[in-house]
Amino acid sequence: MQLNNDIKRRGRPAKSGRDSAQTKAELISSGVEHFTQFGFASSGLEQILKKVSVPKGSFYYYFANKEVFGLAVITHYDAYFSRKLDTHLNNEQLVPEQRLMSFVNDAKAGIEKYNFNRGCLVGNLEQEIALLPDSHREKLSTVMQGWQSNISAYLKVLSPDTQQEECDSLAEFFWLGWEGAVSRCKLVKTTQPIDLFIHYFLQLLKK
Repeated sequence: MQLNNDIKRRGRPAKSGRDSAQTKAELISSGVEHFTQFGFASSGLEQILKKVSVPKGSFYYYFANKEVFGLAVITHYDAYFSRKLDTHLNNEQLVPEQRLMSFVNDAKAGIEKYNFNRGCLVGNLEQEIALLPDSHREKLSTVMQGWQSNISAYLKVLSPDTQQEECDSLAEFFWLGWEGAVSRCKLVKTTQPIDLFIHYFLQLLKK
């Protein structure tokens, strides 16, 4: 509650005709787009604010500072991405063997849609972790643990006889390889790195 009071004292809501909740949501959405493409540490707030027509003084009505804003952006992206994972990995219209590739193909389409400029926000932020606040490090770790749990649960459905510890290790391995492949896609401007990674990951599951 004290944080909210501090925010209100430091700025005024933007005079945009939107309510505060809508403006805050648009700021977060703009932050996801900008940080995914340009990173957090080197980014100022000007372009993020400009896109949603919010003056800089009003920013502090919604967020105490850039660090708090960054946490809100990560939380929003996590919710979006977790829903995407759940949509594909729990899709009962597909047999379990098809669900992971459904997620992969959707992700590849998204990467191509944005011309290989964005990738994964969490993966991008991990690459600049030394420059981020400690709160971001903790948040990113929690997010990744959640994503690993999603994949681990899927692997258990795919292979019920596999020990839970092995599913957990394979899930961690998946994200290590996935984030590396997505990052490489941005470099080479093709989704071939994802194809290569997922091919060998699926081969590993068959052993």
